[in-house]
Amino acid sequence: TALNLSNNSLSDLAPGAFHGLQHLQVLNLTQNSLLSLESRLFHSLPQLRELDLSSNNISHLPTSLGETWENLTILAVQQNQLQQLDRALLESMPSVRLLFLKDNLWKCNCHLLGLKLWLEKFIYKGGITDGVICGSPDTWKGKDLLRIPHELYQPCPLAAPDPESSQPQRPGSTHGVVLRPSENHNSGERDLLECELKPKPRPANLRHAIATVIITGVVCGIVCLMMLAAAIYGCTYAAITAQYHGGPLVQTNDPGKVEEKERFDSSLA
Repeated sequence: TALNLSNNSLSDLAPGAFHGLQHLQVLNLTQNSLLSLESRLFHSLPQLRELDLSSNNISHLPTSLGETWENLTILAVQQNQLQQLDRALLESMPSVRLLFLKDNLWKCNCHLLGLKLWLEKFIYKGGITDGVICGSPDTWKGKDLLRIPHELYQPCPLAAPDPESSQPQRPGSTHGVVLRPSENHNSGERDLLECELKPKPRPANLRHAIATVIITGVVCGIVCLMMLAAAIYGCTYAAITAQYHGGPLVQTNDPGKVEEKERFDSSLA
């Protein structure tokens, strides 16, 4: 069975709006003015297979919205005001095969990493989606969420416990309300800024580093060989020079030749 409630200018749905429709399989709520959905709105529809929420003004989908969506195969939420989508909600619909998400205000920061990981697994298993195009921050505006590398995501900062929440209420305080200093507001803004998706500095190329080491080693080896050749040449040249200059001295110091020279001199005389 099917129920078409499209183009009715609906802005709100009562929690029990669909009670008694246990056999409903197709529900069309497109082209309305829905801003939010009550967390148990569809719990009375265990046989629901197709749900179309496109072209509304929905900014948030509760995690418990799909507790009974075991048979849901098609979910359409395109053209809304969604910035995030909890992975737990997606995991509550194990049979879904078509998922339409485009034309929302997706905020591609650390909180959307769970959606990215789930979509990658969903597509790997044969699921079909029209993709998630980032609406913010400016670094990734207009980019496809699935094309942003995992390494560029920074872990979300843990929420710091509020020390004032554990303090007892002071007497005379109005309804137990404790005014917080402005520093808490500033720290919250810093946490949001830190949570934004920030690109990491690019690591040095390993191949370039290895090539630099090899080139340096080759140059050093060539220089060492040139120095060794120069040293050998110098030693050889020195040895030849020393032998050349020392020859006549050895000849003059030979006793036999000295004696022959004396005879030759005496015969001349």
